[in-house]
Amino acid sequence: MKSEKTIAWLLLLVVPLGFEGIWLLQHRIDTQRASISEERDEVLLRSPRLVKAMGLEYAPLLADIYWTRVVQYYGNKHLRGQANLELLWPLLDITTTLDPNLVIAYRFGAMFLSPPAPGGAGRPDLAVQLIQRGIQANPDYWRLYEDLGFVYYFDLKDYQKASAAFLEGSKNPKALVWMKIMAAKVAAEGESFETSMFLWKDIYDSTADPMVKKNALTHMQLLKVKEDCKRLDALADEFEKRFGRRPARISDLAQAGLIRGIPRDPSGYAYVVGKDGKAELNLDSPLLEQQLMQERFRKAMP
Repeated sequence: MKSEKTIAWLLLLVVPLGFEGIWLLQHRIDTQRASISEERDEVLLRSPRLVKAMGLEYAPLLADIYWTRVVQYYGNKHLRGQANLELLWPLLDITTTLDPNLVIAYRFGAMFLSPPAPGGAGRPDLAVQLIQRGIQANPDYWRLYEDLGFVYYFDLKDYQKASAAFLEGSKNPKALVWMKIMAAKVAAEGESFETSMFLWKDIYDSTADPMVKKNALTHMQLLKVKEDCKRLDALADEFEKRFGRRPARISDLAQAGLIRGIPRDPSGYAYVVGKDGKAELNLDSPLLEQQLMQERFRKAMP
């Protein structure tokens, strides 16, 4: 009987202490998890040479881990709509130093670095540096010259360097024949609808990454919108010559016999005439938000 009372008293003392210990442990875990969450975008080791020296023969494995970190970092920022991608370059720098032959890191890393926000970090200069590093380490991989041409063409608008990149890549026996054709076309015409559409379609067809594919598709759709509106504006000029006024709506062009039916954008919404008398996207079109976003960031770029 006495021993039962003793056990009861011990339980009264130990159980509360046990619950308190569990609470303190859980509190410590929650605090550490919050700290990790707040600092998850930090690169603990920023020196590529140091990481490679520490990795020894496991450097390629570490490169795969860091590359996974790159994709997660970019994906999380992209989903949250955050334009600050300042850790993207340090992560890519470490990844490609650990494994100079990890071609995917150069190709997709450049796609993450080069475009302006919200699609990328807005650092085409670093994208060029990354691809050139990749070419030096993998001189026989002609697709890197293609990627270099993309950066010069789309983001830096340097058509001569874009042409030179395509031409240099075309010298590889394994390169597709269009590389040489594109080199001549870009050198002669600079930016054009056909060239831009061809390049974006090649990105769309050659990538398996859903975010990159979606971005390429959006660019192709907006290129089509730009070309459609350009054609409609030319027809509106013809309408004005005939009738002495701008068309108030797209249907006026159809009634005048200048077009058949009402043209629609790639998402299926009819084009409209804006206040300035120019053709533009319908307010209900889902492409309008993408178009305005691109224009906003383009104006913000220095």
